[in-house]
Amino acid sequence: MPTARAAALVLLFTALTSNLGAAPVPSEAGVPPPAPLDPRGLPGPLLIVGGGKLPADARRAFVDVAGKDRAKIVVIPTASADADDPKKADSFLKLWEQLKPASVVALHTRDAQKANDPAFVKPLAEATAVWFSGGDQSKLTAAYRGTLVEKELHRLHARGGIIGGTSAGAAVMTDLMIAGGTDTAKLGDGFGFLPGFVVDQHFVARKREKRLEGVIASHPTRVGLGLDEGTAVLVRGRVARVIGDSTVTVCIAKGAGRAAASDEYKAGSLLDLVQLQRAALNRAAKEPFPPAKPPTPDVKTGALVIVGGGGAGANIWKKFIDLAGGPDSTLVVVTTAMEDPLAPESVEEGALKRNGAKHVVALHTRDRKEADDPKFSDVLTKAKGVWFSGGRQWRFVDAYEGTLTEKRFREVLARGGVIGGSSAGASIQSEFMPRGHPLGNTVMAAEGYERGFGFLPGCAVDQHFFARKRTADMTGLMKRYPQYLGIGIDEGTALVVRGSVAEVIGRTKVAFYDTKKATDGDKDYEEVTVGEKYDLKERKKIK
Repeated sequence: MPTARAAALVLLFTALTSNLGAAPVPSEAGVPPPAPLDPRGLPGPLLIVGGGKLPADARRAFVDVAGKDRAKIVVIPTASADADDPKKADSFLKLWEQLKPASVVALHTRDAQKANDPAFVKPLAEATAVWFSGGDQSKLTAAYRGTLVEKELHRLHARGGIIGGTSAGAAVMTDLMIAGGTDTAKLGDGFGFLPGFVVDQHFVARKREKRLEGVIASHPTRVGLGLDEGTAVLVRGRVARVIGDSTVTVCIAKGAGRAAASDEYKAGSLLDLVQLQRAALNRAAKEPFPPAKPPTPDVKTGALVIVGGGGAGANIWKKFIDLAGGPDSTLVVVTTAMEDPLAPESVEEGALKRNGAKHVVALHTRDRKEADDPKFSDVLTKAKGVWFSGGRQWRFVDAYEGTLTEKRFREVLARGGVIGGSSAGASIQSEFMPRGHPLGNTVMAAEGYERGFGFLPGCAVDQHFFARKRTADMTGLMKRYPQYLGIGIDEGTALVVRGSVAEVIGRTKVAFYDTKKATDGDKDYEEVTVGEKYDLKERKKIK
């Protein structure tokens, strides 16, 4: 990983160690605070094991990620009472020596002064992996929290090293730590490698469901991970993969009209950790999303050009340019929805230039701090048009939601400018954003990623609509959230919105779903074709 980001993460850890376990600070305008986990993911991997027998594939994954035969593993057995017995020291190393890494060494003390000795800590500076053995997690934190050992552990993780642990070694991974207790947990401060979560272990085997659910109920912005024995999660970036013989249970507190959740996942399952955190934060928010009564669809100033993907024709591009004030206007293309690495010039930039635009600027970051820097988004203060690219709409949310850049997007519209976008760039414009799950685009209502930027209030916009046969998907979404006007835009087709009037241009048609109306035969939507208009307030075609 980049050295600058590694250094920044170490500084961030140092600043936060005095406040581990604190709840996220609320943000303005009803938007929940950002997830504690950076949307770009953790700097290094984690292997978190629920105790019992360590799965063979988890052991192998740990060594492989650490560098295979070049892996330098430091084992910290301090949680175990046996760690003080020199005769048993080798037993903590054999588990890893069998897989033939470059080196395996033990690091153990109960002396805080020794834990601050640079000579004692030196093996961590050279390691590619650290393993915490099982036992009593409080012994680990008593020995190392606030010491040079803890700082060096975070440095290792920041430079991409893997940190793993089982049982007690799993519990210490989070900032808020379960230190003990039977039905009611005793809480403490862990090492915070996985912020915003609470880990419990031996979960099913020792019937700890009530314990973890109680912690999450009293700390509703957190997500609980209950790992059973012989089961692990391997976390890389922001995605956790379940490994082993039993299950991992994800616990989220009740809120936003939803009951408390305890969902089980088996081996092979993938979890997007940022999505889980965003779901918990939304449930805990004072104004959870979606609202029971969304605002009326009305673009009070400026205009929207919402394209259903599949390529936009010249008439759509020229309409966008005209609404922005003509070819001499500054137009900004936001390319963040696309996967890295980005091309030197996006398809959208090229299309705008081919259709006469003279001043086209690309805007992209995945760093929320940069998105809050006035210099980054200065071009938006001069822009008369903003175009959101295709890709995956959740990437727009991760980078810009609640930042100065998002505020400046809105200011372009407020000045009478135009906002456009295709595919992902269409769905991000609506208040309710379908298909926002980071692990795939088949989930219509992805908890934590349901809120779009809301340039078009009171609506849920889907794209590639008829081309990909998505009519039934919108039917299901409308049954769940009947307060919204559902809009399905076909490929090569655009909806141009000014005020509460939407005009269809381009190639085919747009579907409008109004649950207040009786269905017409097999269709539960109204089709509006090219050249026709629809009144979004009155929810009817304009004759």
